This record gives sequence, C-alpha cells and structure tokens, in this order.
Amino acid sequence: MKKLFLLALLILIPLSACQPTAETVVERPQVEQATQAASTLEASVEILIPDYLNPDLPAADRAADLLSRMSLEEKLGQMTLIEKGSITPVAVRDYYVGAVLSGGGGAPRENTPQAWVEMVDAYQAAALDTPLAIPLIYGVDAVHGHSNVKGAVIFPHNIGLGAARDPDLVREIARVTALEMAATNIHWNYAPVLAVGQDIRWGRTYEVFSENTDLVTELSVAYLEGLQGADLADPLTALGTPKHYVGDGGTLWGTSLRSGWEIDQGDLQVDEATLRAVHLPPYKANIDAGALSIMASYSSWNGTKLHGHAYLLTDVLKDELGFEGFLVSDWQAIDQIGPNYYQSVVTAINAGIDMNMVPYSHTLFIDTMTKAVENGDIPMDRVDDAVRRILTVKFQMGSFENPFSDPALLDMVGSQAHRDLAREAVAKSLVLLKDDDDVLPLSKDTSLIFLAGEGADDIGIQCGGWTISWQGSKGAITPGTTLKQAFEVAFDGQLQYNRFGRYENILDANGNPAIADVGIVVISEDPYAEGEGDTDDLTLSDIELELITRVAERSQRVVVLVMSGRPLVITKALDLADAWVAVWLPGTEGQGVADVLFGDAPFVGKTPFTWPASMDQLPLGSYDTEPLFPYGHGLEK
Repeated sequence: MKKLFLLALLILIPLSACQPTAETVVERPQVEQATQAASTLEASVEILIPDYLNPDLPAADRAADLLSRMSLEEKLGQMTLIEKGSITPVAVRDYYVGAVLSGGGGAPRENTPQAWVEMVDAYQAAALDTPLAIPLIYGVDAVHGHSNVKGAVIFPHNIGLGAARDPDLVREIARVTALEMAATNIHWNYAPVLAVGQDIRWGRTYEVFSENTDLVTELSVAYLEGLQGADLADPLTALGTPKHYVGDGGTLWGTSLRSGWEIDQGDLQVDEATLRAVHLPPYKANIDAGALSIMASYSSWNGTKLHGHAYLLTDVLKDELGFEGFLVSDWQAIDQIGPNYYQSVVTAINAGIDMNMVPYSHTLFIDTMTKAVENGDIPMDRVDDAVRRILTVKFQMGSFENPFSDPALLDMVGSQAHRDLAREAVAKSLVLLKDDDDVLPLSKDTSLIFLAGEGADDIGIQCGGWTISWQGSKGAITPGTTLKQAFEVAFDGQLQYNRFGRYENILDANGNPAIADVGIVVISEDPYAEGEGDTDDLTLSDIELELITRVAERSQRVVVLVMSGRPLVITKALDLADAWVAVWLPGTEGQGVADVLFGDAPFVGKTPFTWPASMDQLPLGSYDTEPLFPYGHGLEK
C-alpha cells in the first residue's frame, strides 16, 4: 500500500508546486520548499524501484543489490530446498524459503495439470508475500517428459535416446518437456543425467545415455540446450540441472552404503586421470553450453562423499571449469557425509554446496545453518557466495518478471504434436539385434499374430520408473498407447493377445488349433528406480524362456521384444526366436514400436551399451570373451 501511495502522490502533485511558470509568481521560500519536496519524491522513487527490480540491469548487478538488502534469515531461506509434502505456503513465506520441489510422486491431491498450476502458484504467491518479494523456483524430476503429471507425454528414457543417437531429436524432446513444465509453472528440471554408465547392473542405467563419454556429452548438451533455449528468461524454458556430479556411473558393485542397495550411491574407485577422461568431460561441455544448476552425487570418489568433496566441488567445478551457477544437493544427501547433522551441514556448505535439498525439515537446516554461521564454522562470505549464485540464476531465469503461470499454456500438456514427437523418438530408439531370414519388417497383410507378455499391454511397464511416482508402477497409470493397442491398428489381420502365451481356444477354419503367422513375445522388467533396481541377475527367468517356447510352438515365426531399462542376458534364449528387438522403455507412445515392426519407419537404432553374453562380463570392460553384441550394434532395415 505504501508503494501505491507514493506512486499516486507523484501523479497527483501539480507541476506548479515544483516548478514556476510565466503565469505564476513564486516566492523563494516556496521554491526551496518545492525543491525539497522534489528531492524527497526522487528518493521515494529510488525506494520504490530498487536496482534488483530493474530488468534492464545485468543479473549480477541485480543480485548484488538484493543481497545487500537481505538479513541472515532471508539468505538462509534462499539456500533451502524443501519437498512440497513437508511445507505449507505459509511456512514458505515465514521462513523465506527459496525453492520447493516435488519428489517422485509429489503430485497435488488431484493429479491434473490444472491442480499442479494451482499448487505451484500458491507457493509462489507465498514467496512473494515477503518484504523483498523474492520468487521461488519449483523443481521436478522431468527426466523423460513432465513425468509426474498424469496426461503429460512420456518420452523414451535416456537409454533409448542414446540408441537413437540423434541430438536434434533430443534437443526437441527437451524443448517440449520444458513447454509442458512451463504450462504448470515449473521451470527447474533435475535433468539431464550426465553419468557415463560402466555397469548395467545399476538401477539407474536407463537414465544414462550411454557407456560412451562422447555420446553422453553430445546428447546431454543437446538436452540442456533444448530445455534452456536461446534465452533462459523466456517463460517457455526451464533451468536444466546436469547430474550427478561426478562419476556416479562408474561406482563399484557392493560399495553402496545404503541398506539393500549394491551400486547406487556407491564408490568410484579410479585415479584422477580416469575421472577426468571418462566422467568429467560431459560437465565441462554442459557448463560451456550454459549450465547454471548442477546437482552433486550421492556417490563417493575413493571413499570421500562427493557432497563433502571441496576439491571436486569448488576447486575443479567452480574454479577450474568456471561454473558460475549454483550447486544443489541431492535428496537428503548431505546427511550422509559427517558424524552428525551439524558437521554434515558445515562440511557440505564449506565444500561448495549452495542449496540443500533438505527435504523434510527446513527448520532443522535453517537453525543448524544459523548456529554454524554464529559459531564461525561457516564463514559469512560462503553464505553470501551461495546466495549470490542462487539469486543471479533467478534473475537470469526471469523469475522476478514472470512468477506466475500462463493459463493459455495448459492445452499443450499431452498435445498431439508432442505425442507425435514421442512416437518418432520411440521409432528411432528401436535396435534390431537379430533377424534371421528377414522376418522383419512384418507384412501388414499378415493374417494372424499371437502376442504374449505382460509388458505388451501395460502402460506402466512400458514407461518404467520415474513415471507418476518415484518407482513407477504397473497398470494404466497415465494416458498412452500400449503395444497391444498399437498393433491392433497397425495391420489388417487378427491379433490375439494372451499375457501367458496360451492360445488353446484359438482355432482355425477347420476347428484345429490355429498356428499364427507370427508370434510376438514381450519380455519386460517391472518398473524400478535408483538402487531399488540394482541387481546381479539380468538373465531371463525359466518362466520367460517357457513363454517364448510356448509361443514358438504355435507360431511359424517368432519375434521377441525386449522392454527393459538395460541390456538383459538373452544368450540362452537367442535361438528360440527368429528376431530380437530392443525397445527399451518407450514411454506412452507405443505406436512408435508398431511403426518400425510393420515397416512404416526403418530400424536405425544402435546399442548405447555393450550387450553382455553373460553376467561374468560385468562390469563393462572386465572380460576377455566377446560380448553377445558390441557397443554400436544394430541391424538397419
């Protein structure tokens, strides 16, 4: 109200009160009074429009001005990232919280795009209802589309995009993901993953583009460019977050300190030369491409947790590589690095972490930070550096100019144009592993196809983890087209589906058990995420072998589709089918698989990972015998 009053005062005071005219005789005391009034008003205007609210000034200057006006409490609030389930909008206001996130599955009560908008806008309104009115940034793991939101398009996971090897496609996928995020007023994406995967037993393998450093670098840069566009202040863009710095793709089996997990959050045991040659290049390239937010890794390097590794976080990333953005922690990750919470916070912040994903107790973190600053254990200049980095990025994002949602964008979520792009991505990601006697592509004149396997008609399995919830789940969790639905319209003949491959009741014209022209078997992994997917057995089960055999007995030719987040060990079953295709985790648009199988699009995908012949060949590069399929394998048809 005070600001509005000052504006009104400027408008209503007549110019004659400040400046004499030819028709007005003004005594000197009146002139002096008017001059004094003008000076007072000019000062009021400066208060009304501080430098940090001037969009014409450089982001760094605006951040410096705003930082100079902030209390310690306000600064620590900016360093706090809290999960939405642990904080109300009122608490965001009262604690000056600078960032909120939805963890995997952190949806509003009604999971619709409109409900997401209302939820995010409520937090934003609370953040602006503070003396300095600093907007918050809201973050999500939109790792293959805006995948927490029901109805959003779900793209193939990164392993599929690594098979497609098309940076322009990846760039466009990221742009569309940013658009669907912007429709819900979310402009911070915890992606892309820059890990260079060295062991496919890792439960995060499908989040990785490849085992190859150059391919990871090329595709991750394209993804970042797609998210952030030509100008991060454009309200249709999103801040990318290359992760997890650094080396999480090379940790050793059995080194995870988390109970029940084996490799995720484990230890990278290599020398610095290897770290720099294999794992660091994607970060250098992404920083050069404009990365302004990077997430540290849960993992360790030779026994030291990355969240407390000052050499890698500050000396290498910030000083040597010139990273000017802010470093954010992973979910409650700093808790793991010290003997107690206080020491963990002190170590992590001093090492270079700028924003802490708490995620449950903002008061505990803020109180601990306050005590550490008062004790001198965290220098005030470290706090100021962290907050300056965060504020500068907010100004670069245009958060102060565009804090709220645009209702006109909602229709873009799940649009047909976006689904068409995902369909193209699916088609380009398929890898033809084997094709005896040119079984593929299938003729659209095929009379009868038997389809088997649970994954053939389950959108949840098709999408995998990080879809609607953290671990993902089976079932119709979001709108999409399953393989069965896609196949039903892809050819002119009859499709018979039985998940168990039992077709005893399907008879031919003579009343005899029907023999299909083609049997298609979908071998799939159940959804998983992170360390929950760590496994030392990627071989097909006896049940899966029996399924292929059962379908083969009733089919002239057999095609197996491997729907998985990584290569599976299929050596024992390879000769049971005529053709094998890796379809990875394709997402919601199953038509892309049908397009390739029935010849509307070519097979162009190449394996982004070496395909092992046995579990003895893991981790990658630790074997003397030939793999089943080498890196870069893929028949083209």
